[in-house]
Amino acid sequence: MRLLQGAFVGFLATVIIGFNWGGWTLESTAKQMAEKSANTARVTALAPMCADKFQQAADANFNMAELKKVNSWMQDSYIEKGGWATFPGITTPERGVAQACADLLTALK
Repeated sequence: MRLLQGAFVGFLATVIIGFNWGGWTLESTAKQMAEKSANTARVTALAPMCADKFQQAADANFNMAELKKVNSWMQDSYIEKGGWATFPGITTPERGVAQACADLLTALK
């Protein structure tokens, strides 16, 4: 009986230490972390391209003035509607890319 109790306590301690301090994760947690990392990388790569598309447009000065008139919490929608956050192979604009693009553009002087 004591042997089983000791084995159970040892198992429990191993699990607690492993998940809390050992870096163990569940498969679902690992998938969430990988997806978040992929989204961050996508936004980091596409936002400068979006800003470049915005600046290269024929009416860039007008669009910049309009973007600055829009409330900050609506600027991503303005970028999405303008099509600057839509890229080949992506059917709909990504809100994270549009927001990062708006942030880059409004930071310009």
